[in-house]
Amino acid sequence: MNAAKIHLVLAALMGLAGGALLAAAAHVTGTTNVQIAGQMLLFHAPLVFGATVARKGGYLLDWLARLGLSILILGAALFAADLARRGFTNEALFPRAAPIGGFGMLGGWLLLALSAVFAPRA
Repeated sequence: MNAAKIHLVLAALMGLAGGALLAAAAHVTGTTNVQIAGQMLLFHAPLVFGATVARKGGYLLDWLARLGLSILILGAALFAADLARRGFTNEALFPRAAPIGGFGMLGGWLLLALSAVFAPRA
């Protein structure tokens, strides 16, 4: 399986998990942590789809975009997992998990911006 397919599958799973977490926040837990976890996944899933298409079209520098997308996906998953666990069990995933995931998302965005600057297509 190539990087594009992996990123697209993960984006779809992010959307699935985000929708499920929002439903859980509305009907099960009622906590804002679970709601925010779902929103973070849903906000970033379309980005992964779009950036993957842009990368394949040459509008993003391939290797840098793949790295940025991978870091962003991992960051969003870590951030959302920590908030969801806090919402369901009132316990952290591990110390500083959410900030580490948040910095991963920010780093992924920055790498995507740089990959656009250095893309082969104008």
